[in-house]
Amino acid sequence: MTTYYVYDVFSTEAFGGNPLAVIPDATHLPEDDLQRIAREFNFSETTFVLAPENAAHTARVRIFTPTMEIPFAGHPTIGTAVALSDQGTLPEMVLELGIGSIPCHAANGQARFTTEAPLARLAEPTLAEVAAALSLSETDIKTDVHPPQMASLGLPFTITELTSRAALSRIVTDIEAFRRGRDSYPSALDFAQFAYVREGDLIHARMFAPLDNIPEDPATGSACATLGALLADIHQKDQALTIHQGQDMGRLSVISLTTQGSAVTISGTAKRIMEGRLVY
Repeated sequence: MTTYYVYDVFSTEAFGGNPLAVIPDATHLPEDDLQRIAREFNFSETTFVLAPENAAHTARVRIFTPTMEIPFAGHPTIGTAVALSDQGTLPEMVLELGIGSIPCHAANGQARFTTEAPLARLAEPTLAEVAAALSLSETDIKTDVHPPQMASLGLPFTITELTSRAALSRIVTDIEAFRRGRDSYPSALDFAQFAYVREGDLIHARMFAPLDNIPEDPATGSACATLGALLADIHQKDQALTIHQGQDMGRLSVISLTTQGSAVTISGTAKRIMEGRLVY
């Protein structure tokens, strides 16, 4: 039988943040079962920890959404690092992900990781396409810093700044508009949308990927990292931001982000709230 843990990531409280299922030893699980297990948990991501390919590294981590394996995501990286720390792994670790090796530090329920994956600007979806997907008016979209940007540090999101916190709260997803966006941008992770409002160094954000069985995500570290890299590139200045996500879902997530040149560091907390065994 295989042990699993459930962590609430980017929260110090149970039932906050973003839930993550961690399988700390997936060595003996059949390959065909990994996606099935992730679908059974039905969290935005589930991680499977394996022996590293490089003996100098800590572990290889595979990340699955309910519908696919993905090369990188933020809250699974933070949550898995904390899970390994809770099992006695030394604070400094290197996790092998689909985008390469990621250095992490984890101790006492807190973790951070740094990625130097290059920022890729993939496309500029139109105001009409984004507004339709989010059931907003085009006038709710702020464009003086940047128009909607489909960008990636390993996982693509359409990043859109809105004019107000009220507009952010009004979002209702339109599935047909998401399908049209997916068809127009086939490499765009089902047209996943990350909308935000900036108040100085505080960001309020929401992320939607309904075509990937994620109606709304309480915390999306990979999208936050991409936002940080995008803003650093636009302003040609390092960023230090706190991101609040999940508030409109009643699951506040607090994500800390800093950039230093091409490097982006994401940090946050994770709390174990469940554990059990796979008995099928």
